[in-house]
Amino acid sequence: MSMPITEAAALHARLQPLATQPAIGLDTEFLRERTYYAQLCLLQLSGRDDAFCVDTIALASAQTLDASALAPLRQLMNDASVCKVLHAARQDLEVLAPSCGVIANVFDTQLAAALVGFPPQVGYAALVEALLQVKLQKTQARTDWSRRPLSAAQIDYALDDVRHLLPLCELLLQRLQALGRLAWFEEDSLSAAAEPLTVDPAEAWHRLKGLSDLDEPRLRLAQSLGEWRERRAMSSDRPRGWVLPDISLREIVLRVPRNASELSVIPELTEGMLRNSGPTLLQLVSDAGIPDPPAPLPRRERPGPEFMECVRRLGEATRACAERLQIAPELLAPRRELERIAGGARSGGAFSGWRGEVIGAALTAAL
Repeated sequence: MSMPITEAAALHARLQPLATQPAIGLDTEFLRERTYYAQLCLLQLSGRDDAFCVDTIALASAQTLDASALAPLRQLMNDASVCKVLHAARQDLEVLAPSCGVIANVFDTQLAAALVGFPPQVGYAALVEALLQVKLQKTQARTDWSRRPLSAAQIDYALDDVRHLLPLCELLLQRLQALGRLAWFEEDSLSAAAEPLTVDPAEAWHRLKGLSDLDEPRLRLAQSLGEWRERRAMSSDRPRGWVLPDISLREIVLRVPRNASELSVIPELTEGMLRNSGPTLLQLVSDAGIPDPPAPLPRRERPGPEFMECVRRLGEATRACAERLQIAPELLAPRRELERIAGGARSGGAFSGWRGEVIGAALTAAL
């Protein structure tokens, strides 16, 4: 069994040969059920003929997980000359951001696989089996990675998540080049790299569902509640739902409670939440300047038959193009993009970049 690295000196020694290679595999194991910030429990790295785990919890408990201990790792992650190969990279990049900063030159095997014909959300194990004919064991998928010691089976499972990344990358690159889609992948990779890895508290309310078609005062309330909850979750390092559940936030916006009695009947607000945050919530309601009683919410207009017919034609054009390219239709234009176009949009989205080149004319014709 390859034992995880638990000391900074050993980590430095194992990173040195990786820094000279053109590409490395990268994966993480983490927990975030009880915290706002993900707890990095294990870091897995692979090179041409080496794969190893870094026990970040052991490093932290030994008080070696400081700036100097992580400097070589951060330097490697920031080195654009070394390609970092990950599968479904978004969460791993988010987890590593606090300790490693921006990770340069990322190859996401899930993104590449979608562009050569696999489902957009294809899993790592399914991709390994399809391309490398290796069937991975998933018996440790529900492991609590914060518990120590780790078993041999857990370590082997974790190493499997990086052992096959470099061969996958090579095969997917070959397919992208053969299909003439390498530029597509590079464009989508740049777009993914531009997406922020952290939530701006002032924009946190956009993550909520069921708050469309609000009037202006309720919109202000949703924004202030979302920002307050995000900042409170960050400062206490607790999940958003522990600070204020989504359903409670929505109901406060819709019902506009004015006093403790009205606030107490909001669904899923516990006694502790009412005691600790009730006055603040009521103050946020007051600050929103909502009339008492609040104005009725505007009725949401159902899409008319012409709009729905337009979406249908756009969908048919998208499916026909996707079938010709042998990729998933939603990779070209998901439903919300079709509705945006049917609503009058004629630029951006499916009209830009490589998508505009392969489907833009068909969408225009469908209109």
